[in-house]
Amino acid sequence: MRAYDLSPLFRSTVGFDRLSRLLESATSVDDATASYPPYNIEKLGEDSYRITMAVAGFGPEDVEITAQQNSLVITGKAKKEVETGQFLYRGIAGRAFERRFQLADFIKVTGASMVNGLLHVDLAREIPEAMKPRTIRIETQAQGKPVLTQQAA
Repeated sequence: MRAYDLSPLFRSTVGFDRLSRLLESATSVDDATASYPPYNIEKLGEDSYRITMAVAGFGPEDVEITAQQNSLVITGKAKKEVETGQFLYRGIAGRAFERRFQLADFIKVTGASMVNGLLHVDLAREIPEAMKPRTIRIETQAQGKPVLTQQAA
């Protein structure tokens, strides 16, 4: 495994403490829990994403989705099934799970659906108007008189 020195990045940034914690937690994930249930993360457009998770055997009432600030938690509660026969091989997992996703700032969950054993969670980046880039006009002095500056909205 490679170790990356991110100190040059942190010398020129402010407020990215969460990034370093994210990198630390990403390197300490247990492989057994990291593979169940399998999932995809898709970028559907400029500001829209979708997480698709294979949850075969789980119904909508067995899965809970919780969105908090910069975090999405998907939890599946396993049902107790009455075994009707003897298994010679059991390859379909029916165990409970909890999958956590770290979300960037301004990413919101816009919806969720379950189709054919696949859970789809739709996400969108919604940047508040106050946070969008704006152009700042440069003021000049005319005929030796200072010009009153206006704040750009």
